[in-house]
Amino acid sequence: QVQLVESGGGLVQPGGSLGLSCAASRTLWTIKNMGWYRQAPGKQRELVAMARSDGSTDYADSVKGRFTVSRDNAKNTVYLQMNYLKSEDAGVYYCNADYLGYDSWGQGTQVTVSS
Repeated sequence: QVQLVESGGGLVQPGGSLGLSCAASRTLWTIKNMGWYRQAPGKQRELVAMARSDGSTDYADSVKGRFTVSRDNAKNTVYLQMNYLKSEDAGVYYCNADYLGYDSWGQGTQVTVSS
């Protein structure tokens, strides 16, 4: 199992930027996939971005060109840089680790996009 701690959420105006971090309790060299998910009120949790151990990344269509996911294996940390934020980007953002086929989740960090 992997313990994950997210940080960096907060309130931002539409069009603004915010960066999230997710610190893992295990070295990322052993974790195949690190993902960011979000859940808005009344909606299902959805994948936002994925950073794989082979260096590849995936993004939800709604965030392509605006969000960037990266992983720093030396720091056991995954980042999500969010630019040009929209109101529909608001929600609780969760970090996820796929470790040996088991999913681990962080506690989530709130992102509010409002003027």
